[in-house]
Amino acid sequence: MNVPALRSPNAALVLDLLRTAGETGISRLELAERTGLTPQAVSKITARLRSEGLAAEAGHRASTGGKPRTVLRLVPTAGYAVGVHLDRDELTTLLTDLAGAVVARRTRALDLGAGAGPVLDAVAEEVRGLLAADSTARATRPDVRPDAGSDAGPDAGSDAGSDAGSDAGSDAGPDARAAGLGSAVESAPAPAFAPAAGLAAGLASGPDLAPVLGVGVAMPGPLDHRAGVPGRVTGFPEWEGHPVREELARRLGLPVVLDKDTNAAALGLAVRPAAPGSFAYVHLGTGLGAGLVLGGAPLRGDRTGAGELGHQTVQLDGPPCDCGGRGCLEVLCLAAVARGDDAGAARILGAGAANVVRLLDIDEVLLGGRLVLAAPEVFAGGVREVLAGLGLTAPVRVAGERDGVAEGAAWLVLAPIFGA
Repeated sequence: MNVPALRSPNAALVLDLLRTAGETGISRLELAERTGLTPQAVSKITARLRSEGLAAEAGHRASTGGKPRTVLRLVPTAGYAVGVHLDRDELTTLLTDLAGAVVARRTRALDLGAGAGPVLDAVAEEVRGLLAADSTARATRPDVRPDAGSDAGPDAGSDAGSDAGSDAGSDAGPDARAAGLGSAVESAPAPAFAPAAGLAAGLASGPDLAPVLGVGVAMPGPLDHRAGVPGRVTGFPEWEGHPVREELARRLGLPVVLDKDTNAAALGLAVRPAAPGSFAYVHLGTGLGAGLVLGGAPLRGDRTGAGELGHQTVQLDGPPCDCGGRGCLEVLCLAAVARGDDAGAARILGAGAANVVRLLDIDEVLLGGRLVLAAPEVFAGGVREVLAGLGLTAPVRVAGERDGVAEGAAWLVLAPIFGA
């Protein structure tokens, strides 16, 4: 794979538009209109993407005048990513293609308190097993191999000239970075291994298989997403300062990115074509937290401290929490669920969501996590009722899915390829 092509902001922008267009594809003329790039620049970029196996022709579209337009689409089988959800009591690993579609999944019980060594052994074992089990299937899975010839289409304009030059110069229009998550993810980590480097190195199980680009790991926080090191994880202080990212990268021989579970889930939701511009993803499972997206970009904070919704104090004289505080939203919510009062837990969750809406003026509240999914109408209705009672109009819906965190973890690897 051509690393410069993937590192180019304009190439990433075009690739993201191909991704969001789906199977129906998008023409070069439409790519030029939506990016602000010249038709010549778009033609050079798509020629490169096709030669690297990332894009392919998807037929023709009727034109309002002149010849039919050639339509291009992303080739999802050009690369794969592993997503890992390291929860307090369960480990989920899955494999996605370049478009984020899940192609294989594994889950097993796990005790996060067993210690970093045994837990990371289990993670490495599951990832190896996932890839081994899928390698034969991937070897026999039909793959679309685009032709590597001329990329000149009826709507492409002049395609003459070398692909060697930069496409980021005068061809860039004012909106060239505006689609998808764009360049707004300024607080995103610089992974220990760049996903594009993994793509170029061809980290594949065999010569005919597309590369596995890396492993995204999502676990409870707090943690430092830049250093790839957990902080004092609530209830599991033994994880503090452990070099999780480096250890897993060494064991697996693959690039690894580490982030909080709620941040990963929010990223997975943010890259969807119809995602709201700003939202809070509120996750209630073995713990309580939030992933925040503002202006289409995940908000992590310099110390990955944004979104610690579960540890805001809502009752000054409340019960003690493992974080060291009292009356935290998390301990109150989990206690209500434990005594069978889901409606009460939903009202408490609503109080926390209302604080986020007031503070950040977000467009929508999205709910997820295993406890929410066990009673979705109760939690969505309870949170809605609290917000409505306070005059807050942000819509509330259940958007989290069973494997939403693990899928979001895979996007920690995939998103930079699309400019996020």
